Amino acid sequence: MNDRSEKIRNILVPIISVILGFILGAILMLVFGFNPIEGYNAMFSSAFQSKMSFGEILVGAGPLIFTALGFSVANSAGFFNVGLSGQALCGWVASIWVALSMPDSPKVVVVPLAIIVGALAGAVAAAIPGFLRAFFGTSEVIVTIMMNYVILYTANHIVNHVMSPDIISNKGVTKAVGLNASLREPWLTNIFGGSRVNMGFLLALIFLVVVWFLMKRTTLGFEIRSVGLNPFASEYAGMSSKRTIVISMIISGALAGLGGVVYGLGTFMNYFVQGTSVSIGFDGMAVSLLGNGSSVGILLSALLFSILKLGGQGMQFSGIPSELANSVIPLIIFFVAINYIVRVGLAKVMGGKKEVETVQEIESAPNEESEKGGKV
Repeated sequence: MNDRSEKIRNILVPIISVILGFILGAILMLVFGFNPIEGYNAMFSSAFQSKMSFGEILVGAGPLIFTALGFSVANSAGFFNVGLSGQALCGWVASIWVALSMPDSPKVVVVPLAIIVGALAGAVAAAIPGFLRAFFGTSEVIVTIMMNYVILYTANHIVNHVMSPDIISNKGVTKAVGLNASLREPWLTNIFGGSRVNMGFLLALIFLVVVWFLMKRTTLGFEIRSVGLNPFASEYAGMSSKRTIVISMIISGALAGLGGVVYGLGTFMNYFVQGTSVSIGFDGMAVSLLGNGSSVGILLSALLFSILKLGGQGMQFSGIPSELANSVIPLIIFFVAINYIVRVGLAKVMGGKKEVETVQEIESAPNEESEKGGKV
């Protein structure tokens, strides 16, 4: 199959998925008696109405980039890390705890320490399912899903019963971190009209480059991708699949933990008891899938998701119910999930019968020995 055609398809599939998601969303609005043109106009007008709204788009994109990168690293190793929400929550709680415990320390000490501790907390949370997968063959999907709930209720217990009363504002809510621990900078706030935009987005941009370099230009990145493609061949070539599995999950969890750090020190500036898993985990998975795991794709997808979430609030002001306003993102995810159909359709348009058969063979090839990274 022509490599150029495959690259073009990899670019077109997410674009077509987005377009189809908008089209189906418009059909839903029509079915329920709403004008989709007015709805989408309200969405984008709300998202781009001022400097402040531009800033809020970046606020929403920052944590999503980190969780999407975390999912991408694990997925490259052949694993489906569904525990990004819990790992991000670990980073959120840990960074806030550190920041509030050092109210009088200088910023150059508190911020780096809080970031490191938050990343380590996420890494530890991801290392557990990675270790169980590598040495006992347990399903990382099941373990990470269960750990999301364990971490959620453990975090709530820590805030309610473990943290010092000196750093608690109300029941289940911590005090706000001081200027010595905040990721917000006055110059950024002024540029974006008083929005909550913070250094977290710039940090996310840095890690887009760091992760790209790690995965494409280092031996560890090569080993992670090799284990993801075929763990048995990797073992035969002298790589340790068990070690690579654990390391890839640790990196994935650390990145998700950084997403939680940005959430805590940049977006909300405190921690408050959560009733359910934080959304940036599952949204990050969708961002990574839509962006095809690439750094540029993840950046664009994170910005798109942030625009849709912010603009969805504007659609509600135009009279469209929140259920319909929030339906576009799931529809886009749906078309990403059935990208097989999109790819076959593109092959029919771009190539002949032989190319269609090749795409179908690649997409539907059995993967019994290496499901989710294979047995190790």
